Amino acid sequence: MYFKVQMMQNVHLAPETDEDDLYSGYNDYNPTYDTEITAKIPSTAVTRPVATGYGSKTSLASSMGRPMTGAIQDGVTRPMTAVRAAGFTKAAVRGSAFDPLGQSRGPAPPLEAKNEDSPEEKIRQLEKKVNELVEESCIANSCGDLKLALEKAKDAGRKERILVRQREQVTTPENINLDLTYSVLFNLASQYSANEMYAEALNTYQVIVKNKMFSNAGRLKVNMGNIYLKQRNYSKAIKFYRMALDQIPSVHKEMRIKIMQNIGVTFIKTGQYSDAINSFEHIMSLAPNLKAGFNLILSYFAVGDRDKMKKAFQKLIAVPLEIDEDDKYISPSDDPHTNLVIEAIKNDHLRQMERERKAMAEKYIMTAAKLIAPVIETSFAVGYDWCVEVVKASQYVELANDLEINKAITYLRQKDFNQAVETLKMFEKKDSRVKSAAATNLSFLYYLENEFAQASSYADLAVNSDRYNPSALTNKGNTVFANGDYEKAAEFYKEALRNDSSCTEALYNIGLTYKRLNRLDEALDCFLKLHAILRNSAQVLYQIANVYELMEDPNQAIEWLMQLISVVPTDSRALSKLGELYDSEGDKSQAFQYYYESYRYFPSNIEVIEWLGAYYIDTQFCEKAIQYFERASLIQPSQVKWQLMVASCFRRSGNYQKALDTYKDIHRKFPENVECLRFLVRLCTDIGLKEVQEYATKLKRLEKMKEIREQRVRSGRDGGGGSRSRREGSAGSDSGQNCSASSKGERLSAKLRALPGTNEPYESSSNKEIDASYVDPLGPQIERPKTAARKRIDEDDFADEELGDDLLPE
Repeated sequence: MYFKVQMMQNVHLAPETDEDDLYSGYNDYNPTYDTEITAKIPSTAVTRPVATGYGSKTSLASSMGRPMTGAIQDGVTRPMTAVRAAGFTKAAVRGSAFDPLGQSRGPAPPLEAKNEDSPEEKIRQLEKKVNELVEESCIANSCGDLKLALEKAKDAGRKERILVRQREQVTTPENINLDLTYSVLFNLASQYSANEMYAEALNTYQVIVKNKMFSNAGRLKVNMGNIYLKQRNYSKAIKFYRMALDQIPSVHKEMRIKIMQNIGVTFIKTGQYSDAINSFEHIMSLAPNLKAGFNLILSYFAVGDRDKMKKAFQKLIAVPLEIDEDDKYISPSDDPHTNLVIEAIKNDHLRQMERERKAMAEKYIMTAAKLIAPVIETSFAVGYDWCVEVVKASQYVELANDLEINKAITYLRQKDFNQAVETLKMFEKKDSRVKSAAATNLSFLYYLENEFAQASSYADLAVNSDRYNPSALTNKGNTVFANGDYEKAAEFYKEALRNDSSCTEALYNIGLTYKRLNRLDEALDCFLKLHAILRNSAQVLYQIANVYELMEDPNQAIEWLMQLISVVPTDSRALSKLGELYDSEGDKSQAFQYYYESYRYFPSNIEVIEWLGAYYIDTQFCEKAIQYFERASLIQPSQVKWQLMVASCFRRSGNYQKALDTYKDIHRKFPENVECLRFLVRLCTDIGLKEVQEYATKLKRLEKMKEIREQRVRSGRDGGGGSRSRREGSAGSDSGQNCSASSKGERLSAKLRALPGTNEPYESSSNKEIDASYVDPLGPQIERPKTAARKRIDEDDFADEELGDDLLPE
């Protein structure tokens, strides 16, 4: 109230006689105070009557010479100015409601409904649909559905052409949306390229490039160059790259560098290394980067310039990574807010990008060092030493140790195990990570040389240096496995899997361990898990089939072996194993098919040859069995049984003369073979040859000698231990020489010899099953387990076969 009273004291009300002049009292003053009245502006310096406090009006100008508002001067009235506040009217003074926004007039009339049939509205909707189709095409491409992306892009192109025609009918050509046309064509060309429809993509790009209304379309020639590069049309690719380079202004420095890099890569593909060197040298002088530096080293390597290779390697090392140090992610205090922020950024997208960039830099440097080290100096060892010194003096100092380990691996590839061991032993006093890697490699080397004590010692050193190294734990498990302690080996493999669930070597070896422990269900579980990781591993597929065979489930074993031969269709052992399983199931025709396929790929497998020969004998096709037994006699010329089978096949097929010649040849090579002499006596008797008496005499002499030997054996069994042992040795030697004499005939059974033992891994040339792993600078590299060699048929095995009585002499 006080504020309102104070305000009212300064208000001068107008006389009631003039109600229209609301502010008439404000200009009342004594005119004697006007000392100078001058009209400064003729157009506005007019006087107006002023209402005084006494009710009179006088024409008075202001002190600045400006006439009052509404004054009349020279017959011209000055326009009135707004002196009332917005919303204040005479009615407001009389007590009407305050309504500055005019809301008392009621709601606004409804908007006029859109006419959807109007041409403008149809154009607007069609344009919206085209934009949606382009967006859907891009999303489908990002999701990997390239076919759908192309269909959407084509549909967008068709609707955009309809839109252009409709717009031309309604408006002038200048109003056509060029940006939409450009985006539709560009997306269509990109989708054609993604679907490897390069001709269509090039045609679409040409439409864009040739249209002068599209600004900056010339840079799309880079994409055209990329397409020609994929088509291996290198000359056109370089041409378009250079055209794009000419049309891009120098302010776009980064894009120009990328195009020049494409030109350099294309020169490398065409073998123009000098031109490629010029491109990459220019890039390294303007804006050094890792890819250009690595490609420059490759180019110098191709031309054999040692000095330039060294300089290029130093340039590559000097390229800045532009990433933060790891110390940034270590909390300097116990402030919970700071720790929370550090924890949030420790593995964010930016940090992951930094890791990827660092990993890429290390990969380029390691690859370049391994490439140039053998050629920049007189020997690869000196070259490696130079690379190590350069790396130690750079920001990649931690790569020096990896290069040293790589040097040892290079010695391994050159079969120089002593130098490899010496190089790795230098790391025994290094930090724990490097020491563990070196000790793992040493353990691997000693394991390969069957020095299990040394292998175990270095495996312990590797595990103690880094308990979380899965390769070290796997090698330790291998050494324990070699000593027969399968339970303890399984514990080491399990610990390796706990540290690294993707350690496939440990998972494979634990499966082998469970097989040795006859825990077949657990072994099968391990191999099935491994199959989910390594879908096309022949070793894993074989092990699964082998476990099912041990579990007496031949159908499942056959199914997994069928998967195996789909991966390695020329594996003769897998094919012969399938033949064995089908034979055990009684399916001789399928067994023959797979045995024959196995023989076709590996015609030196005695077991397969024996089965095929026996199969033809059982099916009464003796003449076909001859070729198999002849091959067996070539593979094992000291084994008389194969030559006897050849002669028997000739005799069974009715070719007695050929059979007689074969028996004579066998008698010349094995004159003390009783079985051969028996058949010679029988054949000569049947044919009526004079040599029958000679062979009969030799046969009687050999049979008498055999009786004497048997008597010695019987008397030796009753005699003393020492004498008995010597006589048994002698008897064993004689019986080994004449093992065929104990046979009853020459018909082989179709029963197969055993494949590798059920606990023996797949495809090996030794009796080792366990995988030995080593650590390479790029990660642990594991040598997969392989199977042991298959058992061969010896003479004693053949002597135990049952032969037909019809071949015995009468």
